[in-house]
Amino acid sequence: MTISSHALAEPHAVVRSVLAEHAPADRVREFDEAEKFDHELFRALAGAGLLAGALDESGRLNHAHQAAVLTELAAGPTSMAVAFVVQYMAVQLLNAHGTPAQKDAYLAPLLAGDVHASFALSEPDGGTDVARAMKTTATRLPDGSYSISGRKRWIGGAMDCGYLLLLARTTEIGPSAIEGITTFIVPRSTPGIVTREIDTMGIRSLAQTDIFLDDVGVPAENVLGEPDRGFRQVIGTLNGERLNAAAVALGIARGAFDLALTWATSREAFGRPIGAFQALQHSLVDARLKIEAAALLLDRAVKAADAGDPSVDVDSALAKLAASEAGTFTTDAGMRLMGGWGFARELPMQRYFRDARLYTFAPLTDEMIRNYLGEKMLGLPRSY
Repeated sequence: MTISSHALAEPHAVVRSVLAEHAPADRVREFDEAEKFDHELFRALAGAGLLAGALDESGRLNHAHQAAVLTELAAGPTSMAVAFVVQYMAVQLLNAHGTPAQKDAYLAPLLAGDVHASFALSEPDGGTDVARAMKTTATRLPDGSYSISGRKRWIGGAMDCGYLLLLARTTEIGPSAIEGITTFIVPRSTPGIVTREIDTMGIRSLAQTDIFLDDVGVPAENVLGEPDRGFRQVIGTLNGERLNAAAVALGIARGAFDLALTWATSREAFGRPIGAFQALQHSLVDARLKIEAAALLLDRAVKAADAGDPSVDVDSALAKLAASEAGTFTTDAGMRLMGGWGFARELPMQRYFRDARLYTFAPLTDEMIRNYLGEKMLGLPRSY
């Protein structure tokens, strides 16, 4: 796919242009209320080169591009930003580990926006410690193919995706829980796959699903990368996933802040704008402080990632934690500032408030991020 130089050089502007045409505020609200994925918007964004731009001209990951796209998307159709986080992970995995045939069959149509992928890792009994808790198994058959059975939970977009990147245990668990897990490319139309939507409070335009797998047949050529090393492939995406989570949380915070500031300057009480009241000014200043700090940390982490600097391990964790707190603080402040109007479904503040909560626990809980930073940044004993 040919990537326009404009999409690579100015992703912020490209996203804004696409959203202005395909995702005005009323349409975003419509899809959130209907709990439907906006396939038209997805195709328009991909068609503008915003998925393909995840890879630079030499085929390396372009983290700056991804962060720019996600920050802009999250300030508007947040669910689409979350969907793009999954797509960028799929791009990274397929680009790094896919065979030429797999890239032609699965990566190329993804970059073009013809299909979207879903990432099936977490299970009912395990989130943070999913490798040890994984019960989905893939049994190798005499002809070299695999039969997969088990259950996945909290899988975004699985009901109507083109294919799943699905992890299953292929050898019995040993001393290291992360070994013996394989990544499979599984077309959604494969017999034996049943999905059931989970009713959630936020990110409502990207359905979260249970996946039930009953003797799902997968040919050997659909193994992604080396068998039994799938979880290590996922570990290789963690910094990028933390960066992208930070970008979405930051975008939510910015969207909520802009709405709150506009409200503060236009809404009046006691004969003057409510932004003239000291307490509300303080809450807006505190929100902006958290947003600016998170943005600087994200920028530093993105630069480290694109330069291959090992400091990205800590920097990405700091950025994710700061952005998560900026998102939750700003949306809470916005709800308080707007009062009853913040509670109204016709305005997006309540949606920002709901959606921001995702990144207090995804891709890792803020508590686990703090544990990680205690060890890796402060040199304290490991706490988990």
